Amino acid sequence: MANTSSAKKAARASLRRRVYNERRKRAMKTGVKEFRKIATSKSADATAKLPEVFQAIDKALKRGVIKKNTAARMKSKLSKMLATK
Repeated sequence: MANTSSAKKAARASLRRRVYNERRKRAMKTGVKEFRKIATSKSADATAKLPEVFQAIDKALKRGVIKKNTAARMKSKLSKMLATK
């Protein structure tokens, strides 16, 4: 447990950041899952969904939830999935 007031404040801030990061990560993962489902069903909605998924991935990258190469790899896989359908 934190002893000093600054450590207590840092602990509170850490909890707030954790909530925001989890929300961003969950939004990214659900977007990717929805896109994969749409892309495998050969739907025309996949091309409209791709920019939304890219935006969620970029926001997670910007917040530091995922690393740069992870974001690039995810975006590349999703683009290839769309191109091969």
